[in-house]
Amino acid sequence: MKLPEEGMLLRIFIGESDHYEGQALYEYIVLKARELNLAGATVTRGIMGFGADSRVHTAKLLRLSEDLPVVIELVDTEENLNKLMPFLDKSVIEGLITREKVRVLKYRHKNA
Repeated sequence: MKLPEEGMLLRIFIGESDHYEGQALYEYIVLKARELNLAGATVTRGIMGFGADSRVHTAKLLRLSEDLPVVIELVDTEENLNKLMPFLDKSVIEGLITREKVRVLKYRHKNA
């Protein structure tokens, strides 16, 4: 797959404990993106954060949170990312979704 130089970054902020149909939501989103043949996805687990409810989630030793922030990032064309939006509309009940233009400098597989 080749990405054009002008791409889009879709960033989804959710909680680690968010689920959809019995599966961790971040896993479901990544698998759905793969099923839709998107260019790729990365999940990052935060060590501290808060969202719309202003409740702080932290991974401090004395207060382990079971709902740490999770960010899923996907870069692809706007057209391809739009294929994921209906799924996100129904599955992301709480969270934040952003989209911005990005410049793709390199997207390669080592065997390509």
